[in-house]
Amino acid sequence: YIDGNPQKGGRMVPRLVGFLHQAEREFFDLICQVDGVGVKKALQAMVRPVHEVATAIEEQDTKGLSTLPGIGPAVAERIIAKLRRKMAKFALLIEDELPAEKRTDRDVLNEGYEALIALGHSQADARDKIETAVKAKGKFKSVEDLLQQVYSQQRGS
Repeated sequence: YIDGNPQKGGRMVPRLVGFLHQAEREFFDLICQVDGVGVKKALQAMVRPVHEVATAIEEQDTKGLSTLPGIGPAVAERIIAKLRRKMAKFALLIEDELPAEKRTDRDVLNEGYEALIALGHSQADARDKIETAVKAKGKFKSVEDLLQQVYSQQRGS
C-alpha cells in the first residue's frame, strides 16, 4: 500500500501489510475505502479482532468504534454509514488462534512489537513503548491488551 497525500504537502510512504486470512484483508480494504480513513488509521483500527470491529459497525456502535486508536466519533459515523450493510460476513469470523492462556508472554511481546512497527513506529520507538507497557502492567494475555496499554499510555502523556 502507498500511504500519504502529496497534494496536501505530504509525502508518499510505502507500507507492507500482511494478514493471516483473506477475510482480514478484505475487511482492511473495506475500511480503507471510507473517507478520512487511510492505511495507517485502518491498521490502528485492526488492533481489535476483526469480528469485534465488524460487530460494532453492524450494531452502529459509534461509541465502541471511537475507542479504537485513530478513530474519533466523526470517522466512526462515516465508517458505520458506509459499511454497516457489508459486515455480516466479518462479524461471524471466528479466530483460530491459540487460546490466550496457551500463548507465551514472549509471543505476545514479539507480536506486539511487530504490530507497532507495521503501524509505522520505528524499531527503537516500538521497543521503548513495549518496555514502558511491561513496566506499567507486567504480563499481557494478548497482543490486543498490550497494544491497548501502549496507546492508553500515549494518550495519558
